[in-house]
Amino acid sequence: MVLVLGLGNPGARYERTRHNAGFLVVDRLAERVGADVTRKQHGALVGSAEVDGARLVLAKPQSYMNLSGQPAASLRGFLKLATTDVVVVHDEVDLPFGSVRLKRGGGHGGHNGLRDLSEKLGPEYARVRVGVSRPPPGRDAAEHVLANWTADEQVLLDEILDRAADAVVSVVRVGLDEAMNSVNQRSGAPGLPSGSAR
Repeated sequence: MVLVLGLGNPGARYERTRHNAGFLVVDRLAERVGADVTRKQHGALVGSAEVDGARLVLAKPQSYMNLSGQPAASLRGFLKLATTDVVVVHDEVDLPFGSVRLKRGGGHGGHNGLRDLSEKLGPEYARVRVGVSRPPPGRDAAEHVLANWTADEQVLLDEILDRAADAVVSVVRVGLDEAMNSVNQRSGAPGLPSGSAR
């Protein structure tokens, strides 16, 4: 069994913001596997499905980003999972827009959702990092991630969400180490030069 946590903020105000990349990827994955992520459980919206014989539990904590750790810890405890059985999908300002990378653990880099998760779960969870790029000069990072995707970003967003969902499925199918070897070698977002920043 694998618990997939998409990080984001609840409510219409935040629905299409960069900080909700995790929610968007979980929604895309739910569409693919036929999961209905609407059941309220342990402070999150939860759904489940089977992928290649493995049970996948999809969850979107509803406690706001900087308090994501408690719902995550409650769900993990209820499901009797180790932290290494948790996959967290989140936005990442340290990656160019459209990049999708896998990682285990590491620091939070100022990401308040990851900070709280690591405090409540420990840092050993797998991470699917969806690049949203750093803000332009003079713009606050919090303002950047809480802003809606630009029109140019929206054009590419569907394919990026598909690649991030693919990355989650790869972790489930072959494990994090093998999935990292495959996913992390791929180029940047479609339509953008590899390594480009926005």
